[in-house]
Amino acid sequence: MLYGRGTEQDRIRRMLVRAGAGDGDGAGGASGALVIHGEAGMGKTALLEYARGLAGPGRVLRTVGIESEMELAFGGLHQLLWPVASLLERLPRPQAAALSAAFGVSGEAVRDRFALGTAVLAILSQAAGGGPLLCVVDDSQWLDRASLDALVFAARRLHREGVVMLFAVRDGVPGGHIGGLPQLLLRGLDSAAVDALLTDRVVALSPYAREQIVEQAQGNPLALLELPASLTAEQRGGQLNPVALPAGLSSPSSRIQEAFQAQIRRLPDATRAMLLVAAADDSGDLDLVLRASARFGAALEDLEPAEDATLVLLSEHTLAFRHPLIRSATYQDAALARRLAAHRALADALTGDRGAGQHADRRAWHLAAATTGADEAVAAEMVGVAERAGGRQGTASASAAYERAAQLTADPAARAQLLAAAAITSAEAGQFHRTAALTDHINALALDPRMLADLARVRAIVELDRGSPGRAARILLECADRIGQCADLAPVLTEAVQSAQSSGDRRLLADVAARLPDSPQYAMARAMTGPLDAVREPGPGPGPGPGPRAAELPHAGHGDGEGEDGFAERILAGVHGLLFADHRAALDTAAACVRDCRTQDVVGWLHTSLHLLAEARLSLGLHEEARAAAEEGLAVAGQFGRRHRETYLRATLATLAALQGDHERCTGLGEAALEHADAHGIGLAAAHALRALGLLDLGAGDAGSALARLEAARDRAGHPVLTAFLLPDLVEAAVRAGQVERAAHAVAVMTRWAGAAQQPAAWALARRCQALTSSGAGAGEHFTAALRLHEEGTAQPFERARTELLYGEWLRRERRRSDARGRLRSALETFEGLGARAWASRARTELQACGETLDPAGRRDELLDRISPQEREVVRLAATGATNRQIAARLFLSPRTVGHHLYRAFPKLGVTTRNDLPLLLDRDR
Repeated sequence: MLYGRGTEQDRIRRMLVRAGAGDGDGAGGASGALVIHGEAGMGKTALLEYARGLAGPGRVLRTVGIESEMELAFGGLHQLLWPVASLLERLPRPQAAALSAAFGVSGEAVRDRFALGTAVLAILSQAAGGGPLLCVVDDSQWLDRASLDALVFAARRLHREGVVMLFAVRDGVPGGHIGGLPQLLLRGLDSAAVDALLTDRVVALSPYAREQIVEQAQGNPLALLELPASLTAEQRGGQLNPVALPAGLSSPSSRIQEAFQAQIRRLPDATRAMLLVAAADDSGDLDLVLRASARFGAALEDLEPAEDATLVLLSEHTLAFRHPLIRSATYQDAALARRLAAHRALADALTGDRGAGQHADRRAWHLAAATTGADEAVAAEMVGVAERAGGRQGTASASAAYERAAQLTADPAARAQLLAAAAITSAEAGQFHRTAALTDHINALALDPRMLADLARVRAIVELDRGSPGRAARILLECADRIGQCADLAPVLTEAVQSAQSSGDRRLLADVAARLPDSPQYAMARAMTGPLDAVREPGPGPGPGPGPRAAELPHAGHGDGEGEDGFAERILAGVHGLLFADHRAALDTAAACVRDCRTQDVVGWLHTSLHLLAEARLSLGLHEEARAAAEEGLAVAGQFGRRHRETYLRATLATLAALQGDHERCTGLGEAALEHADAHGIGLAAAHALRALGLLDLGAGDAGSALARLEAARDRAGHPVLTAFLLPDLVEAAVRAGQVERAAHAVAVMTRWAGAAQQPAAWALARRCQALTSSGAGAGEHFTAALRLHEEGTAQPFERARTELLYGEWLRRERRRSDARGRLRSALETFEGLGARAWASRARTELQACGETLDPAGRRDELLDRISPQEREVVRLAATGATNRQIAARLFLSPRTVGHHLYRAFPKLGVTTRNDLPLLLDRDR
């Protein structure tokens, strides 16, 4: 029975009821997740047990985080899902392979952690089978990071699988917080619940003893039970002295631990020895504990006193502590020498045939725990653990192993290299606070150039997400000055260019430019940091672009199997393509980077690659595809705490919302991006956010507000090359606001930029800007030239339609209504096809002013407005012929949820089967 937890029990009960309430559409009930947190002893485990009882036999999967095993990658996931491992054969091959690798069954590495997270979601959906299925994760703060990431990834994407996931987390443990899920905080019991618990569950206490217990427990239910158990009969009767219940301790949990320790100290020595061995490992393997305890002369019967005191629970093959605090109380109460001996005994018990395979890592960790001082042999074993953990995506585990290896070596140079490896892998795991702490202890002088370069790049990544891109660029420049001309200089300078650009600091960009060697390898970097006029003199029309095309750069467009090598340069090449209007090359490079990130498991570059892909698709008018990439990138960045990239992706999504005329979404995303960008000195992201808000104003006809925002955006970007993407909007806003003089400088920069880019798409925009600021026949010539260049270059339907709209407006003002109608109809068709509602509205208004009558019914964008964004994305992929499984893998949903979305969308769209979707969406329109 639980006391004082009626509200919490009701919440869990409702979750399970909803999960079991399928609606007949082939989907399960409403799934849900909940993080139950609070200090030790507050009843988190008891609530999980309550939930298990409601769910019933065969409907529960359970795992428990174990502090001594939290560095063993995927141990918790294995414990949770092993009972349903037979369902692997029902999963798509990539997902089944990912789970098999995580379980250590296949011997392969987990190549794609997002495939793994999706596989977890898929197998839970299969296991639910109509639900409800309950997954409980106790002591989540001690679950290995790889398992926790995969489970939280799945929990955040639950929808209609009939699955309920409950996480219990102890507050106050570093790294224990789980974000992005609903939270339930357990507080102390109220006085009525305290009185009921003591009356029902505790032997008679004198009024004085009862008063002291209540005061010490502070409403903590476990304390209310365990503190009386630590007292003698005389003390319970009232013979308490001032130190019988220790006062002044930090929290009730410490008092509970002391109560457990008092019970443990009354046990026989052999029993205490066996408990210590179990606490040092607590794998639950009774046979292992018995073999290790034999070194201390203990045997199975010596566990009886602990079992009689209900400190441990035994079965034929397992041993478990009744409460995690009993394990920690046992371990912490033992002298250091006894703890070392327990770990040595466990390592010895795992030696031989049993330890040669799947137990090798556990054996190595026990050896490390049993070792004081330097031991090169054990250090080498820990390096092996790190390499194996990294190969199976357990980057947090790998980092911990590298750090322990560093502590075990006496060689200063080797220690620096191992600490650097620990810092790098901790950054890959998203543990940026830990990364920063590790770098503070590294003697950089002992690092070779490659490791020094890798460390500088990791420090810069941490600075990007915790500080500012300006400081990140300075870190990289200092490294470049130290390592000089060597093979490792290129990625350092490449990332320095991108960090400096992100800062919007023109002086910093000049500092980077000054360090770029005068060689073809750095042609793109020089073009992106130097003056526009230094790239190429302005010319009359398009020609070959500056430097090599993105797709011609080494590593661009294919995977080379070298992990993260080359990604910085490839991303730079893609950005170069965007900045100089080589949009097709940017798209090819971005798509290849995303593909290689997935196949080579280079998760650290995936969110950046997806952002590049979204921007490339946006520039080519592939708005739905751009939104899909940006939303996936935002999810990936959020999963790993990459707030710097999140800011850019929000700005991209804000831009897409602006094109649709979605004021609420654009404003929400744009202002959120702007707030973070301003707080962290991310000038370029601020420029993108302001451009989105300005574009929204421009589409709505508020030219004055648009001009103010776009001028602010230009000022934040800090360099002419970085402003080209927004200057056409600024010119249009200035002209519409009746302030043509404020457009003059922008037109001049656009002309120089087009001369530098030498791409038809660039010249098309420049000529459009010239048309807007010209009069008479000259304006018409510029418009016709712009449209011709649009046709010659890579297709950019939105920009071409904007030119047609502006040309049509000009033609109407020139009283050439017949000519104007043709341009305006073409613009309207394109805007409607892209879902650019604000611009479509402007085109309609102009057509009506030309005397044309329009029937707005039946437009595709109106149909799609009837369904939710998630349904729209599922429908879009279904129209390509993708199966529910394929869509689920792409969108990180379960197949059942995909089916539910299609079931809901079909009636709204007026279709009956997925075969009707391609015609409805008319993707090639």
